Amino acid sequence: MSGKKETRLLMISPASTVTPDLLSRTIHSMGRPVTVKETCYGCLIEGPPEELREIRDEARKMDPHGIYSKVRAYPAGDPRRCRAQHGTRPGYAQLEWEWKALAHMRYALDCEAAGEAPPAEKTRKRIPPREFKDICEEIE
Repeated sequence: MSGKKETRLLMISPASTVTPDLLSRTIHSMGRPVTVKETCYGCLIEGPPEELREIRDEARKMDPHGIYSKVRAYPAGDPRRCRAQHGTRPGYAQLEWEWKALAHMRYALDCEAAGEAPPAEKTRKRIPPREFKDICEEIE
């Protein structure tokens, strides 16, 4: 086996019933040679890439449309990123945005799995300036 390690972020959709604690404990119980760190949004796992892919696939069975994964650039506990070691948090706003978007992704995947189409996005029609002025005058 190669000495190459990878860190993968497993993020749980806010619409999921799986908790970070349950996800972390499930991965620990697999008995794989990886490091697991529970986070507020899921967990970080670190180890050989092939092990991480197998763990990811197993963990996703808990909630196929509610657990997402991506490779993380820094290892767990890296002093450049770890708040416990006074690291910075660049990119956290992006991570927070992604976490919020997961509920929408889950909804779309659930619809697709059920053979339904998500409702079409409502389009707003523009109103003429005169009509807008009338509405504003009624409010006064």
